[in-house]
Amino acid sequence: MRSRSRLITAMQVLLFTLLAVITLFPLYAILLASFKPTTELFRSGLNVKWDLPKMSFNNYVILFTGTEGYFQWFFNSLQITLIQTTLTLFVSCFVGYGFAMYDFKGKNLIFAGVLIVMMIPLEIILLPLFRLLLGLNLVDTYTGIMLPFIAQALPIFFFRQYISGLPHDLLDAGRVDGCSEYGIFFKIIVPLTTPSFAAMGILVGMNSWNGFLWPLIVLRTQSKLTLPLGLASLLSPYGNNYAVLIAGSVFAIIPILILFFAFQKYFIEGMTAGGVKG
Repeated sequence: MRSRSRLITAMQVLLFTLLAVITLFPLYAILLASFKPTTELFRSGLNVKWDLPKMSFNNYVILFTGTEGYFQWFFNSLQITLIQTTLTLFVSCFVGYGFAMYDFKGKNLIFAGVLIVMMIPLEIILLPLFRLLLGLNLVDTYTGIMLPFIAQALPIFFFRQYISGLPHDLLDAGRVDGCSEYGIFFKIIVPLTTPSFAAMGILVGMNSWNGFLWPLIVLRTQSKLTLPLGLASLLSPYGNNYAVLIAGSVFAIIPILILFFAFQKYFIEGMTAGGVKG
C-alpha cells in the first residue's frame, strides 16, 4: 500500500510539474524575446534559444525613455484597475449578500436574470452601452470605462454562493447585539468573506488591467490611453517595433504577478469554498 501511495504521489508531482512547465514556457519565451532586437524576432520568431551577443536591455531603455507616455499609460491602467476592482467587489458582495441572506418578492426571478446576464457576450451589448454613454456624455472618460461593469454578474453569483454557506444565525445574533443591517454586513459578513474578496479581487483586477475592447471604444485622447491600448499604438503602418511591444508586455505582467502571489493563499481558499458552499 505504501509503495502504491508513493507511486501515485510521484505521478501527481510529475503531472503538475509538466503542467507548470507548459504554462510557464510562453512567459519564458516572451521574457527572452524582450531582450532581442526586432530584426532577430522577424528572423527567428519566439524561441527559447539564448543568443547573448544579440541580447541587450535596449528595448527596455527605449521603452522607458524613448516611448512617450508609457508610464502615463501604466498609471492610467493602475488607477482604473484599483477603483473598478474596489467598487465591483463592494457592490457585488453587497448584492450577493442580499440574495443569500434575505427573502423578498421576486428574488429567484431577479437572480435568474443575473445568471442570464452571465451568458451574454460583451460584443452583443457594446452598441447599446456606447449609445448610453453618449447620452450621459461619458465618452472619453474613465467613468465611462468603469461604470457599466461595476455590478458584474459573475462576482455577484460568486459572493451569493459563498455567503449562502455562512450560518443565517449570524444575522439574528448581530441583531440581538444591537447591530443595524448595515452593521451586520460590514462587521460580521465582510470579515468572514475575506477569502472570497481575494479570489474575486484577482479575477476582476486582472480583467480590468487587461481590458482592451471597451476602453478602445470609449477613449479618444492619447494621454488617457490604458496600457494595453498604449502598447497597441506602438504598431502602426509607419513602423512596427515588436521588440519594444514585447518588453512593455513583460513589464505589464508584473502587477498581476504581485497581486496573485500576495493573495494566492486566499485565492485558492476562496475559489474552493465558493465552489462547494450554497
